Amino acid sequence: MNFKKYFKDKVVIITGASSGIGLACVNEFASHGSIVVLAARSLEIIKNVAENINLNGGKALAIKTDVTNPKDCENLISETIKHFGRIDILINNAGISMRALFVDVDFKVIRQLMEVNFFGTVYCSKYALPYLIKSKGSLIGISSIAGFHGLPGRTGYSASKFAMHGLLETIRIENFKNGLHVMIVAPGFTSSNIRKNALLADGSKQGESPRIEERMMKPEEVARAIVRGIIFRRRNIILTKQGMLTVFLQRILPRLIDKIIYKHMATEPDSPFK
Repeated sequence: MNFKKYFKDKVVIITGASSGIGLACVNEFASHGSIVVLAARSLEIIKNVAENINLNGGKALAIKTDVTNPKDCENLISETIKHFGRIDILINNAGISMRALFVDVDFKVIRQLMEVNFFGTVYCSKYALPYLIKSKGSLIGISSIAGFHGLPGRTGYSASKFAMHGLLETIRIENFKNGLHVMIVAPGFTSSNIRKNALLADGSKQGESPRIEERMMKPEEVARAIVRGIIFRRRNIILTKQGMLTVFLQRILPRLIDKIIYKHMATEPDSPFK
C-alpha cells in the first residue's frame, strides 16, 4: 500500500498535538502528505510545529483548543472547514491521567479526567461528525487497556476511557450504513508527559514519572500503527501482547486478571497501594 497516495491531501485533525502521541501523529501524517490541523492549549508550541511543516512544503494549521470547552471544539471544526473545506480524519488524543486510590481522591480530579478524556472526545466528535460522514472518513479515539479493564489507582482514567469506548462504539453502530470508520487505539505505556502531568488525589500534578520512560513504547510507533489501522479500517488496535492477553482473558478469567493487574501496578515506585 502506497501510504503517500492514500493520505495525500487528507485533512487530519489531531487534539493534544503539542507533545507525545499527538505530536508524533502530526509528523507522521505530514510525512505522508496530509494536511494536518494541530489542536492544543499550548498555542506557541503547535504554531512552531505548523510553521516548520509549512516551510518544508507541507500544509499545517495550528488552532488553540481546550477540549473541555465546547466552544473551542466548535471553533476547531469550523476553522478547519473554513480553511480546507473538509475533514477526513479526527484523532481524539488529548488526555490526562491520575494516580490515587478512589477512597482518597477529590471529586474534582475525577471530574477533570472526564472533562478532558471523555467530554473532549464528545465535543470534537459531535462537531466533526457530519463532515466525517460526508467524506466517509475516520473517527479515532486514543484509549488504553484501562478502557477495557479497570486499573487500580486510575479510577477516573479508567472510567473516562470506558466512557470513550461506549461513545465511539455506539457512533460506529449508528453509522453502520454511512461508511464511517471508527477506531479505538490502545497503546501500551508510551513515553510521554502524561505521567508527569498525572493528577494526584488533591489535583496537584505528579511531577515525576513512576516508570522508566526509556523502556516504554515510543510515540512514533503508535503513530505508525494508527496510520496502518486507518488504511485497513480496523475497529480496535491493541498495541502490546500483554494488552491483547488482558482483553482476551478478562472474558474467561476475570479474577485472575484482577490479581495480575493488582500485582503489576503495585510494583510502581511509591504506589498508592501494595
